[in-house]
Amino acid sequence: MARVSQAHLDARRRQILDGAAVCFARNGFHATSMQDVLKEVDLSAGAVYRYFSGKDELIAAIVGEVLGQVRASFEEAARLGPPPMPDILVSAVLGNVLAARESLTVDGRPAFPRLVVQVRTETLRNEELSAVLSEGYGAVREAWGRIVEAYQAAGMMRADVDPDDVARTMIASVLGFIAQQSLFGPVPVEVLRDGLRALMSVSEPKPEV
Repeated sequence: MARVSQAHLDARRRQILDGAAVCFARNGFHATSMQDVLKEVDLSAGAVYRYFSGKDELIAAIVGEVLGQVRASFEEAARLGPPPMPDILVSAVLGNVLAARESLTVDGRPAFPRLVVQVRTETLRNEELSAVLSEGYGAVREAWGRIVEAYQAAGMMRADVDPDDVARTMIASVLGFIAQQSLFGPVPVEVLRDGLRALMSVSEPKPEV
């Protein structure tokens, strides 16, 4: 029997993850069965179960992959001296995440924003997924904290600011932007970049003479 290459195995795993993501974004986790996933990816049960034991493992893999990509991007930025400005950094990382999944659509609209909203809802009942999400967000917060420390070391940000406060705020801005895309339709990531840039330009009003 011919040996299956690693490239083939990786491509098959990618096919399953992308198909499952579309199914979950389309109908939600509860209304999606493994049969729906099998139909979406056009594979046998044996082919899919070789990689994933069921829906919960698929969900955890999708979430872990996205958060891993985000964490790696911020960690790389933290090693720069100094990192890019927040508006550039956040929009670049989010743009890369969205671009990697732009081919996944539901009814002609990007599936990823809808999937993010579905994940947040699912964590309310799925303790395993909640743990995966908490660990992933914790790692992203730590990476952002190191970025803030790099800003502070370079004199770009006040030294009395708690890095974790900034990390939570930046994560909130990204999640809010993605949620808006799910609710109101696609918006270029440059909107987030320009909005952050505008907020960063705010200064105290000059006192009246």
